[in-house]
Amino acid sequence: MGEIRAGSVLPARREPITLNTADGLELVGELALPAERPPVATLVCLHPLPTQGGMMDSHVLRKAAYRLPALAGIAVLRFNTRGTTSERGSSQGEFGSGETERYDVAAALEYTEYHDLPRPWLLGWSFGTELALKWGRDPLVEGVILLSPPLHRTTDEDLDAWAADGRPVLALVPELDDYLRPAEAAERFERIPQARVHPVDKAKHLWVGEPYVRIVLDQIVKTVAPEAYPLPVEWDSETA
Repeated sequence: MGEIRAGSVLPARREPITLNTADGLELVGELALPAERPPVATLVCLHPLPTQGGMMDSHVLRKAAYRLPALAGIAVLRFNTRGTTSERGSSQGEFGSGETERYDVAAALEYTEYHDLPRPWLLGWSFGTELALKWGRDPLVEGVILLSPPLHRTTDEDLDAWAADGRPVLALVPELDDYLRPAEAAERFERIPQARVHPVDKAKHLWVGEPYVRIVLDQIVKTVAPEAYPLPVEWDSETA
């Protein structure tokens, strides 16, 4: 048995994918699937602001893809929104300030439907939470998980639409967030009766530090695949 560390990469079937948007762009991405069983659920990851370095390889999303297929049987779909570059490559198009990215969210969800990926949940981080709340009310979506939601682009009308929709909304809010802290988040999310705001003590907007990553991944699994909660901290056949 070995401890799961920040750089651990656990077994999975990983494949590069291309998403095709309704407005004619190709977006690069990756799908990570459990190595030897069908997935029990799917995370569709929406990354932080690309103009500030956000991409599909932003560390929490990358670690979700490295660990959750093996530890919880969850498929993890990551991709670069339009105009975003990572090690996987560059997606076509230009940054759309959260507006034209509606087509990117739709393309990712269409991919899950076409490939029979079960129970898709949107996992948004920072800017990605804005995309989830503005454009994520697709009938396919089981619910949304929000990491460090700034609620800059999200309007009260967007929140009210989720309230009327009724699907689960979980917001993980760092105590020391740069943009929206737990007390303010609780006030804003009062508009969504089913929303749950989960404060994380001493965490910051970027979730730097392995203890905070583990808290995030545990809460994701508790919500999406509770039978796998809590996640183990060791793995007996780890690959680096």
